[in-house]
Amino acid sequence: MLALMMDRALSLPSILEYAATYHGDREVVTRTIEGPIHRYGYADALARAKRMAKALIALGVKPGDRVATLAWSTHRHFELYFAVSGIGAVLHTVNPRLHPDQIAWVANHAEDSVLMFDISFGELVRDIAPQLSTVKTLVAMTDRAHLPPEAPARTLVYEELIDAQSPDFEWPEVDERSASGLCYTSGTTGNPKGVLYGHRSTVLHAMALVAPDAFNLSARDAVLPCAQMYHANAWCTPYAAPLVGAKLILPGRMLDGPSICDLAVQEGASFLLGVPTIWVGVLDHLDKVGQKLTTVRTVAIGGSAPTASLIRRVESQLGATVRQIWGMTETSPMGVINTPLAKHAGEDAEAVVQRKLKQGRGLWGVDLRIVGDDGQELPRDGASAGALQVRGPWVSSAYFKNDGAQAFLPDGWFDTGDIATIDADGYLRLTDRAKDVIKSGGEWISTLDLEDAVSSHPAVALAAAIGVPHPKWDERPLLLVVLRPGHEADPEALKAHVAERVAKWWTPDEVRIVETLPIGPTGKVLKRELREAATS
Repeated sequence: MLALMMDRALSLPSILEYAATYHGDREVVTRTIEGPIHRYGYADALARAKRMAKALIALGVKPGDRVATLAWSTHRHFELYFAVSGIGAVLHTVNPRLHPDQIAWVANHAEDSVLMFDISFGELVRDIAPQLSTVKTLVAMTDRAHLPPEAPARTLVYEELIDAQSPDFEWPEVDERSASGLCYTSGTTGNPKGVLYGHRSTVLHAMALVAPDAFNLSARDAVLPCAQMYHANAWCTPYAAPLVGAKLILPGRMLDGPSICDLAVQEGASFLLGVPTIWVGVLDHLDKVGQKLTTVRTVAIGGSAPTASLIRRVESQLGATVRQIWGMTETSPMGVINTPLAKHAGEDAEAVVQRKLKQGRGLWGVDLRIVGDDGQELPRDGASAGALQVRGPWVSSAYFKNDGAQAFLPDGWFDTGDIATIDADGYLRLTDRAKDVIKSGGEWISTLDLEDAVSSHPAVALAAAIGVPHPKWDERPLLLVVLRPGHEADPEALKAHVAERVAKWWTPDEVRIVETLPIGPTGKVLKRELREAATS
């Protein structure tokens, strides 16, 4: 027997329609690429998204066509999130931090027909345009006065396309299982792989994000995503914020500490999210100016694991609660989030930090399992480490064009490439990426634990542990450390500091102080580059 309920598709335009109807004057604020702060309400955003939808149709964009963006987090990019997907086309958010050859490669692999770009990428687009085999239309996301002179001659202007259309537009009926967005992985091994999101999966994901045991968002929040809109859809916040009518604060291209702090103070941000390297810059700036952020309630940290030192600094200097999250481009990206259970009430401060070092516990929508080398599922005892596998309605079932098919298992699970444990309360703890774990004397050494141990030293800003070849033990740890501005530390003293906090045989053979660490397109330390440099 079928239910007698209305069959209304879960579509992305319905989110912005809701926000415009019930929270029409709630602001979307942008630090524009041109410079000034831009602000308007959700009702204005909907009207402009509809005008852009009509403009895209006039350009010949059809359902299923891929429309690429080379853009930062701005109101125009926000409009495209709905305009492109709303007409049944696919929004391909290209990571501009990829190598130009990789940008051209993903555009051709995706068979993009239109490329929208911010004015800061005029030279880049000029240089790669001859390599783009399928792109027929280029659009600069600006007005005529700010069109970059280096842009190719045939480039159209976003604001002129908007001005040529009216907002009287009805969204077409789109199958909720049709593709809405395309995002490529960062390509740390081999070519990037495309993850193809859908309307249904993205709406469900946004609904899960706003729940109390996730981001706990409401119309009373002001959300400042410090993950760019090309990075796994800014962790879905451009959909989650309008879903509840929260204020959305978009930082443009400026993710340095002073710029984030200024915007957070000016706009009264209550919810921030981003990778650990972002917060190091924010905290160092706050130290320098003797300032605190008083409106922030929650800081979500993901992308890579925060250290105990970083968690303590964020909660002390921002007066906020840290919620660590784990996810991937392939999980839209939310996989787990670290929120407390009722049993954790009354925990002492150290117990709270130790719990928060776990990536988080499962939420509805994502199933997790840990599998051993023999393919058997391991117990949830917090000690048995194995391959982390996931499945769920917002987890990828295959890569675009079936690349990397070996990661998708015959029984319907996705192998993440992470090594992890799950405890009895459902908390996930990553011990390493499978390709990063240090194998010494037949045993595993967790690089994350080594990095956390050295980062508890007050002089340490950032650390990376890698395995280097050893004639007897196969591999031994090398710890690379960046010091905080104005601090000094002796490598042997740092080594002794680590030795007090880990198993004796885990103690790195060498601690090396470096000026910088290579950071990849998604804010993660590029350990492959470190390993290559250490062995060359």
